[in-house]
Amino acid sequence: MEILVYGAGALGSLVGGLLARAHDVTLVGRDPHMRAIREDGLRIDGEVDAHVRPRALTDGAHRSAALALVTTKAYDTDAAATALATGEYEAVCSLQNGLTEERLVAALDPVVLAGTASYGARFAEPGRVTCTGVGEVVVGALAGGPDPLAGRVGAAFDAAGIETTVAEDMPRRRYEKLAVNAGINGPSALARVSNGATVTGPAGAVAREAAREVARVARAEGVDIDGDTAVAALERVAADTAPNRSSMCEDVAAGRRTEVEAIYGAALDRADRADVAAPTCRTIASLIRAWEADHGIRGSD
Repeated sequence: MEILVYGAGALGSLVGGLLARAHDVTLVGRDPHMRAIREDGLRIDGEVDAHVRPRALTDGAHRSAALALVTTKAYDTDAAATALATGEYEAVCSLQNGLTEERLVAALDPVVLAGTASYGARFAEPGRVTCTGVGEVVVGALAGGPDPLAGRVGAAFDAAGIETTVAEDMPRRRYEKLAVNAGINGPSALARVSNGATVTGPAGAVAREAAREVARVARAEGVDIDGDTAVAALERVAADTAPNRSSMCEDVAAGRRTEVEAIYGAALDRADRADVAAPTCRTIASLIRAWEADHGIRGSD
């Protein structure tokens, strides 16, 4: 399968590199990372060891492939959609944090699939990424139910040796992912602790309540996920990725803009529309937004 990965940072490079073991893959990212891949290929180390040579570009406009994977930061979704709209694809699938698929649907003609990825990835140096944990990719129809195109995408991932599930309950899985993100990202960033310590340490009560609030929002939107299920997912991911630091924790440590709007903003917008109380998520969001404002890196999304 021809696959384009738009947003080849740590996760995009890892997933794209693994796919390149069996498929024709093009990575779209930034120099010097893309330049190093063009010169000497992409090296993956850590839990997975591979050396592959996908195409590496810095311009994702006017391309074509059977599948486009979007792995940018959530606040770059609109820019990704603008570039992808100039090309030709059978399907587009987001593996981003937050609830970004609706923005892709609004801008693109191809079928937009929903996806999640629990592989751990860390950018090591230009041309090299480290797999910090072997996880799973889940893909399925955005609205749920069976989807032959999702089946083809899942088969392509399987062929490359990536643990993959083709799911018919993506609305529930999207909210489960959002609950996990809400429980881990903000508290870990504010406390500067690992994923495991976020849930097992003093921040655990805050993390669990944030996950429960997202589950309440989901139920208000007709998605069947209860608080205990959301907390169980949070605890499972925290245990599986215990030594890792969340993307938001890494962003704060590096002084970068965070995905606060894609995670907490998305949850709070839906909570407000459904008149659901979400005080824990609101407090976490306010603190992260205050940090961004103080550092002059607040975005407009």
